[in-house]
Amino acid sequence: MKILITGSHGLVGSALAERLKAQGHEILRLVRHKANASRHEAYWNAEGGSVDKTGLDVLEPEAVIHLAGENIAGGRWNQERKRKIRDSRVNGTRALAESLAHLRTKPKVFICASAVGYFGSRGNEKLTEASAPGQGFLAEVCQDWEAASKLASEAGIRTVNLRFGVILSREGGMLKKVLLPFKLGVGGVIGSGQQYMSWITLEDVLSTIEFALQNSSLQGPVNVGAPQPVTNREFTKTLGRALWRPTLFPLPASTARMLLGEMADELLLASLRVIPEKLEKAGYRFKHPDLKGALQSLL
Repeated sequence: MKILITGSHGLVGSALAERLKAQGHEILRLVRHKANASRHEAYWNAEGGSVDKTGLDVLEPEAVIHLAGENIAGGRWNQERKRKIRDSRVNGTRALAESLAHLRTKPKVFICASAVGYFGSRGNEKLTEASAPGQGFLAEVCQDWEAASKLASEAGIRTVNLRFGVILSREGGMLKKVLLPFKLGVGGVIGSGQQYMSWITLEDVLSTIEFALQNSSLQGPVNVGAPQPVTNREFTKTLGRALWRPTLFPLPASTARMLLGEMADELLLASLRVIPEKLEKAGYRFKHPDLKGALQSLL
């Protein structure tokens, strides 16, 4: 297939592009620099909400995988940073969906990233795709993000909103950031440790995207997290055991808030017990369904 990827240089996008290319697919890209048609590129400005529709028409993608968005953990939040986080997702998705809806030859499927942050912080409540949206900055961003993709589905393009949990990889993301302190023996529980974390390995993320490409029954919101979410305390103990290190240095909620402000409540202290109901019903089999096996494989 001719597959267009946005965010193709990120943690997920770069690994996905390499994997799909190795399978014989032709990889097309939306880029923020001057596009080179001979390299299968078209220009766009996600934050500004503009896409080179002529260039997109020339590429004629059969499938589109939209992963681009400002890094939510790239720095302490302020109003400008929050604006960039929101605009890069909502404006970019709306512009891309609208462009796809008006192509001469529309793609068969539009896979758009979202996040489990859609649900807000919900304690130990089990959250499926049918659960109501939550409250908070990230919940509002995710709701607007998914709504922006509807222009594609209304044009008859099968649209899938993949709500990713915390992606575990040695190459980047949360796991890479915490490995050093845990290896040094200064890792520990954050806050009460009772908050749930919806996690998934990068390997399962890539396989899930492939599954969504191929499975025509999947559409709308899809939770992408391992079937066994864990509490922060469980994650801490399991990672410590995998590294043969003690986990005796807790990070109190008050200290986390002092260091990170609003980010602490939304990223570290929020509780999200998300269940991948649609994926399991569709027959997807996780490579790493439990955290102990996942960390042993990764580390």
